[in-house]
Amino acid sequence: MKKIITLSAIVATALIAAPLAINAQDAATTNSPSVTTPTPAKKHGLSVHGKVTAVDATAQTITVKDLTLNVTSTTKIVKDGSPATLDDIKVDDAVRIAYKKDSAGKLNATYIRDGVKKKTE
Repeated sequence: MKKIITLSAIVATALIAAPLAINAQDAATTNSPSVTTPTPAKKHGLSVHGKVTAVDATAQTITVKDLTLNVTSTTKIVKDGSPATLDDIKVDDAVRIAYKKDSAGKLNATYIRDGVKKKTE
């Protein structure tokens, strides 16, 4: 009989403590400060979209919003559904860029789409 009472007390304690621990975890995550981070892209890491504010062909960079991204030899560029180069991108073009941050902290574009995505039929 003593074993049943002890076992019941342990089970009751566990049932009471479990919801309290879950509530404490929820409170810790909901009270944490809101941090805005770029949206992760499926294959490329991070992404940004918006109007191009600057293109520097000499430095091989493109600026969208507050981000200046490096365009490398491996960056895939598409304009209106066709392959393109950095020279094809102009200020005020609407772009979507996938990029990665390297170990030195540089933002390297992996994919740039200029214009509307071409529909496949």
